[in-house]
Amino acid sequence: MALITSHTLNGVDGTHASYIRVQLVELENTEGPMFDSHMDSEGRLSQAVSPKDINPLNSYDLVFFTGHYWESRMVKMEKDNISEQIVVRFRMPDPEGHYHVPLILNPKSYTVWLSR
Repeated sequence: MALITSHTLNGVDGTHASYIRVQLVELENTEGPMFDSHMDSEGRLSQAVSPKDINPLNSYDLVFFTGHYWESRMVKMEKDNISEQIVVRFRMPDPEGHYHVPLILNPKSYTVWLSR
């Protein structure tokens, strides 16, 4: 099994960014997301993906739906300054690998990195 993990932190106040909806989408697949989940109460995600569902040559999007998170924290939604979604595009060359995608988010920016 491949393992997709993440940890989201609120860059405004340093707390865990919890309960954010997250999807994994294979770009070449039109059947829908490979998973549709949520970060836990500590802003963590751990999702197994079957190796048979991974093509090492394809690209994948990990989509963090951050708009609702900021709305729930009373941040005024404005078209030009709130990220509604954060999309991280990557490949999974090892169908049995561990892919960690930590994210620090702010209403107007974010920082992300990938590790294996």
